[in-house]
Amino acid sequence: MRVNVRDTEKPTIAASTVLLIRDGAEGLEVFMVVRHHKIDSFSGALVFPGGKVDPEDIDARQYSRGAEDMDEGNLAHHVAAVREAFEECGVLLATNKDSDALIGADQLAGIEARWRADLAAGRITMADVCRTEGLILALDKMVHFAHWITPRIVPKVFDTQFFVARAPVDHVALHDGSESTDSEWLRPEGAVADAESGKRTVVFPTRMNLLKLAQHKTVDEAMATARATSVVTVQPEPVDHPKGRTLRIPVEAGYPGSLFLVEDGGAKVTVLEAAD
Repeated sequence: MRVNVRDTEKPTIAASTVLLIRDGAEGLEVFMVVRHHKIDSFSGALVFPGGKVDPEDIDARQYSRGAEDMDEGNLAHHVAAVREAFEECGVLLATNKDSDALIGADQLAGIEARWRADLAAGRITMADVCRTEGLILALDKMVHFAHWITPRIVPKVFDTQFFVARAPVDHVALHDGSESTDSEWLRPEGAVADAESGKRTVVFPTRMNLLKLAQHKTVDEAMATARATSVVTVQPEPVDHPKGRTLRIPVEAGYPGSLFLVEDGGAKVTVLEAAD
């Protein structure tokens, strides 16, 4: 994975997002949270767990599996994804030393009680948690899924890496009650339908990645496809169109189309140019 920031005129905020997925009774499901209405970015929106990369995230290299060939930017994005999943929903993609199995729920409960609040408050780092608890971050169990950069016309430019990971079977994912106020396991296509009906607020990048995920029926299929596919950076470009506000994204990025009409504040999105 290479971090490619195209906009050099505005400060860029590095961020990471993780799509925790599982096989549900009716097909693939993804864990999503509702952002607190007082949060500046995407307030009230249905999103995947994630947030800003912290400078200290690179300190966890020695406690990470799968980081051997990563540069600092790549490493920081991966560690941030693990950290944000732990902070926001209590899921920790980590193993004990000399083990490939993710830690179990009983061990996680103690780690969460000791460290989650301090980590979220920035009083400690992910490396501190790993060093004290003897943990190794399972970066190798996450797969790069997407890379989105905020359009140049907006005030803040976010450079966000999306990862997909199989949710640990016995970890109970639950919103933190602070940055997020609700959470739910959803079928990707169901979340999109809720956005179209006005039941939920789903911003354009989230909607597109739900549609990309909805192309897969199982966790195994989604993970295998992501491993075998090169990620194409997406920075939506506004395009003048007689029908209204439109956004263009690279057709090679693997989404259902390349030109979209965005109406009603993003509640309604129509494909104007479909992918082949």
